[in-house]
Amino acid sequence: MGGCLSVLPWGQAVTQACNSLFGDGNYIHMMKANLEALEASMQTLRDRRDDLLTRVSIEEDKGLQRLAEVKRWLARVESIDSQVSDLLTTKPAEINRLCLFGYFSENCISSYEYGKEVSKKLEKVKELLSREAFGEVAIKGRLPKVEQQPIQKTVGLDSMVGKAWDSIMKPEGRTLGIYGMGGVGKTTLLTRINNKFKDEFDVVIWVVVSKDLQYDGIQDQILRRLCVDKDWEKETEKEKASFIENILGRKKFVLLLDDLWSEVDLDKIGVPSPTQENGSKIVFTTRSKEVCRDMRADDELKMDCLTRNEAWELFQNAVGEVRLKGHPDIPTLAKQICEKCYGLPLALNVIGKAMSCKEDVHEWRDAIDVLKTSSDKFPGMEKKILSILKFSYDGLEDDKMKSCFLYCSLFPEDYEITKEELIEYWISEGFIKGERNEDGSNNKGHVIIGSLVRAHLLMECEKESTIFESGFTRAVKMHDVLREMAIWIGKEEEKQCVKSGVKLSFIPDDINWSVSRRISLRSNQIKKISCSPKCPNLSTLFLGDNMLKVIPGEFFQFMPSLVVLDLSRNLILLELPEEICSLISLQYLNLSRTRISSLPVVLKGLSKLISLDLEYCPGLKSIDGIGTILPTLQVLKLFGSHVDIDARSIEELQILEHLKIFTGNVKDALILESIQRMERLASCVQCLLIYKMSAEVVTLNTVAMGGLRELYINYSKISEIKIDWKSKEKEDLPSPCFKHLSSIAILALKGSKELSWLLFAPNLKHLHVEDSESIEEIINKEKGMSISNVHPPDMMVPFQKLQLLSLKELGKLKRICSSPPPALPSLKKFDVELCPMLPKAAIREFQRHEQE
Repeated sequence: MGGCLSVLPWGQAVTQACNSLFGDGNYIHMMKANLEALEASMQTLRDRRDDLLTRVSIEEDKGLQRLAEVKRWLARVESIDSQVSDLLTTKPAEINRLCLFGYFSENCISSYEYGKEVSKKLEKVKELLSREAFGEVAIKGRLPKVEQQPIQKTVGLDSMVGKAWDSIMKPEGRTLGIYGMGGVGKTTLLTRINNKFKDEFDVVIWVVVSKDLQYDGIQDQILRRLCVDKDWEKETEKEKASFIENILGRKKFVLLLDDLWSEVDLDKIGVPSPTQENGSKIVFTTRSKEVCRDMRADDELKMDCLTRNEAWELFQNAVGEVRLKGHPDIPTLAKQICEKCYGLPLALNVIGKAMSCKEDVHEWRDAIDVLKTSSDKFPGMEKKILSILKFSYDGLEDDKMKSCFLYCSLFPEDYEITKEELIEYWISEGFIKGERNEDGSNNKGHVIIGSLVRAHLLMECEKESTIFESGFTRAVKMHDVLREMAIWIGKEEEKQCVKSGVKLSFIPDDINWSVSRRISLRSNQIKKISCSPKCPNLSTLFLGDNMLKVIPGEFFQFMPSLVVLDLSRNLILLELPEEICSLISLQYLNLSRTRISSLPVVLKGLSKLISLDLEYCPGLKSIDGIGTILPTLQVLKLFGSHVDIDARSIEELQILEHLKIFTGNVKDALILESIQRMERLASCVQCLLIYKMSAEVVTLNTVAMGGLRELYINYSKISEIKIDWKSKEKEDLPSPCFKHLSSIAILALKGSKELSWLLFAPNLKHLHVEDSESIEEIINKEKGMSISNVHPPDMMVPFQKLQLLSLKELGKLKRICSSPPPALPSLKKFDVELCPMLPKAAIREFQRHEQE
């Protein structure tokens, strides 16, 4: 027994032995049992921690933030886990020291301390395990203080950022006005300021204000930024102001207002006035120093063009090093062109990017000559800069393309013009021929749009659909300075008069109707027309998005050359005057979103009309006689109107021998079959709404409706949707699918358990499925396999080009597809709401693809 004891003084040894047997010294005897209990308890704690982390991860994927209590518990578990792991590293050595059935140790003091530490850790682990399961693990997080704005590399702005920052941060500063000419970089400076904020304020809010000042639009941007849960979009302007004031009144905020054209009444919006006491700030950009005065800015910052060295650096960045080294003379020529940009960042970027594709030195020399001859004609800084911007316009290959570009300036500022809409205008004006592909598209129109985009005269964008959340339509828009340049050019070269989006309540007297070729009064508040103009040269007239109820007949009497008439979005326009038949040259008539209830017989006088838009006309219930009244129609749009295609309508449509594009609504399955049997008519269908249809089986033919682009199925009861690709006239089919179908929206569909037929739309970009109680899966594995066994490989993997997937209120949905797709390279947005049976793992997988 003596060999088991350390050498100690006799009294101390006796005391130690007694304690080891009877007192607190049982830490030695209990060491083995405590170690086993500690290891088991620690593993249980780890399992509970992992389960909790899984729950937290699911909630955080929804945008929620974990509770502080959860954070603390997980931190304590992490700490004790580390301590226990360290403690267990010496377990073998301590166990080996035990002797005499575990009551003694070769080193009693060391084993006593070790056993005591094991006991303490065991108590801490038990304490953590004793905590009841968390009911709620995450809540909606605090509002992010700053939303970073995307920005490219800037040149020459550092000192301006410093000046602006000093002005904002000084205690007595309340409102900062940044002013300067268009294209000088005010928005870029404001972006730099936005991105510099960290924790100085409770919230930083970015708002874009356009020339057509809309208070509710500003309020909506603020409320979206503040993440207000309440459904405020339906509230009045006054109620929105109350919400905003209630929230911002309790915060130290910064409001950044970009592109002010006139004074903004902050009280009307609901924004509390910034004071030294509340510490809030307002920063805005404008082209007018007068706006700084009207906004009572206590500090103003003028933005000038770049210095020569800064301009050269920015121009080099835009052109690119490779192009500048393409020929020994190019750097010298590039500096000459750069000097002609007068240090205007927009001009430097636009012209620099235009020159980036010029490889031949002769192209650079020609550019110098063009710039020299053009600039001298326009005295004054702004006109010189417009003439510089005009260089990109002058570089367009022909007059037709130039006319196409100038036509875009007829639309309001920041207006997103859908590509197909724009091409229809161009065709009617005669800029391009009306030749169309099998899907109704016009190649030349898209070529011109591509050229204008590459010349940086138009910007590509995606216009959000107003139908559910079915996705986006390809569109273009103009930078506001380029639009001003186009208006300036168009006034002289094309005799265009543009007064769109400027809040007119009547048609102004200063319009020279006798010489104007195109007039845009779109997006105003015009309620009444009281003039009878003589317009021998007028070819386009935009009166859409106004408040017209009646148009007097004499207004149309003297417009013999008019080819485009847009009256869309006059929501209370009830009828057309008989004198509209005087428009003998008219080719394009847009009456969409009006309350037109019938087609007047006098339209028969419009013998050249090729495009008629009647979409979303709730009062229109019949198109009787259209085949004989308008036999030359190539485009007829009825989608969203109250015209349901029936047997009589089909007879009318069959008479339209030149029809190339058709959009419409059908609720009878037999009528849908009839349409598909008439291949000439079916091939024209681009957008189809199937609604209130009741049928066991509905068949869609990919050959007959080969031009289908958008499909909507609403409030229908259909057990199965089948796809047919057989054709009597076409034997060799390259692909049995809807190759142009890009948007599908399904709302309140009953009967169907799956939507595997979507595999026949391999180019699908936008899919929205909502409130369809019977759907259990989107793509069924067995049906998907049967399709892939017969058809091409590109139909085997779903959603390869999908950009938007929205699934809402699908109570029985269990699967999107049998296994997650290997890649979703195009997915930009994935929304899931009220789909309780859809596994969280599937949701996370799609969210991962969205993030990637």
